Amino acid sequence: MSVKPLVIVGSLNADLVVQTERFPRAGETLHGSPLRILPGGKSSNQAAAAARLGGEVRLVGAVGDDDNGRMLVAAARESGVDTRGVALRSDSVTGTAVITVDAQGENTIVISAGANGTLSAADVEANRVSFDGASVLGLCLEVGIDAVLAAARAGREAGLTVLTNLSPYAAVPDDLLLATDVVLLNEHEAAQLLGVDLDAVEWSDVGAAIARLGVPHAVITTGSAGCVVLSGDDSPVTVPSPRVGAVDTTGCGDAFMGALALRLAEGDALVAAATFAVRVGSFAATRHGAQSSYPTPAELETFSA
Repeated sequence: MSVKPLVIVGSLNADLVVQTERFPRAGETLHGSPLRILPGGKSSNQAAAAARLGGEVRLVGAVGDDDNGRMLVAAARESGVDTRGVALRSDSVTGTAVITVDAQGENTIVISAGANGTLSAADVEANRVSFDGASVLGLCLEVGIDAVLAAARAGREAGLTVLTNLSPYAAVPDDLLLATDVVLLNEHEAAQLLGVDLDAVEWSDVGAAIARLGVPHAVITTGSAGCVVLSGDDSPVTVPSPRVGAVDTTGCGDAFMGALALRLAEGDALVAAATFAVRVGSFAATRHGAQSSYPTPAELETFSA
């Protein structure tokens, strides 16, 4: 069976990364490691993760006409991503993410949209060719909602499976949820979407509540525990994560998303795709950086053995 391409529409960021022993308190200054500037952005990360695992990936987004923008496009191409849908903006700087990583591998991230904020519905329309012959569309919320909604509608019209990562969390139009086949959230985002304390409800109730919003399937990531797959009234399926020594969790959620999209494009059922994605996300936690931590199939096979 031939595997159809997948399309990722969204963000590309230059990650400005500093490691430190612990996170600073309010008003405190700490010493950190030398600054590293690395390719990132949720959508760029997701595309790179899927491409490194062997997927045919088309990326639609925008960067500034500057060194960071050129670095991001070059890195995506090196990972095997088709970047013909990435616009170069002469009137905008490339988006950035300021990232601090502590000694336990946890991170804090502040993003500045830059060119990501210029991605529009018109850009999506201009790149309709990217949807031709594809099977899965991946979305996130690091670009404007008009572009996200236009992409979801275009994907639905083209018959693609629409996978929407509601991160960084924001309230979204009902139309986006209705155009989404699978929603990907972490526990905090799921609580915000539903307005409930997840500790006070059963996973089956969470799945039913998400289905009432018009989304038939959901995957809730639960950090180092793995994830939970929810499909309406079906019984929840818990997918455990392998135990690893985490050194940097930056971009692990994006690795999960990219792997999930890839396996859905390959025809896997959702639970099987999520099981694969958990392994990829866990692998990414064992290396520094975002895209630099993503495995090839051979590396993942060794890790899983």
